[in-house]
Amino acid sequence: MRVVLEARQKAAAAQVKELEAELERVRVALADAEEVHRCRVIGLEQYLEALAEEEASADVAGEVSRRKPVGPRRAVPHQRHASEVTELSPDYQALMAAAADAGGDGLGARRAAVVLGWDSASASRVEGARARLKRLVERGRLVEAKPGRFTLPLSLPGQDAGGAGRPGGGS
Repeated sequence: MRVVLEARQKAAAAQVKELEAELERVRVALADAEEVHRCRVIGLEQYLEALAEEEASADVAGEVSRRKPVGPRRAVPHQRHASEVTELSPDYQALMAAAADAGGDGLGARRAAVVLGWDSASASRVEGARARLKRLVERGRLVEAKPGRFTLPLSLPGQDAGGAGRPGGGS
């Protein structure tokens, strides 16, 4: 009887080792897939931004673009070209409002993902939200006073101190 129980215990131990090895392979594959997904999300956003900049520069030069739109635009006009928050897409308007609500503490990427209705546990979604916040910084609409914390600039032309076009605004 003891020999039978020991044999079963060894078989169970071997099965546990096999499953642990398989689990590790799946974890590595998942991490790789998430990284690829994150890169592609950022790449797509950069591509759409570059197209929007190209169109904007053509429009500034007085040319009319003959291309058809490439789907939903999420381009962020620079602060000097469009001072009103209402000129942004709804996602960017929501991020600006959340930054105004965050006040001096600033808005983090994980909270921004929640504001956008995304899964904040997904690394790729958080990175996508961070990319949008960085885009708002590049366009002069937000500042990154502390690493990873995004706030409204001290004053935005054409807006009250509360920002985001909301009554009462601010902190």
